[in-house]
Amino acid sequence: MNKKAGLKYLTPLNIETKHNKKKCYFQDINFIDYKNFYLLKKFLNERGEILPRRATGTTAKKHRRLKMAIKRCRHIGLLPFTTDNLK
Repeated sequence: MNKKAGLKYLTPLNIETKHNKKKCYFQDINFIDYKNFYLLKKFLNERGEILPRRATGTTAKKHRRLKMAIKRCRHIGLLPFTTDNLK
């Protein structure tokens, strides 16, 4: 019974430590235009909240710029502050 060859599992063990890292959408973009609300709408959820970095995969620096662009877009009236059905 101490033989390792005698151990059998019902399902194969899935031991993988690799995670697929998300690429930053703004990797080659230096300036995020606040007037392009079609692009900014991708980074909002259905209620109009800004999605977190871990969900979008953006870098910290680009996420700060993205937040400022979304806030500017909201102030000039292109994006709503809150809503029930944005998408």
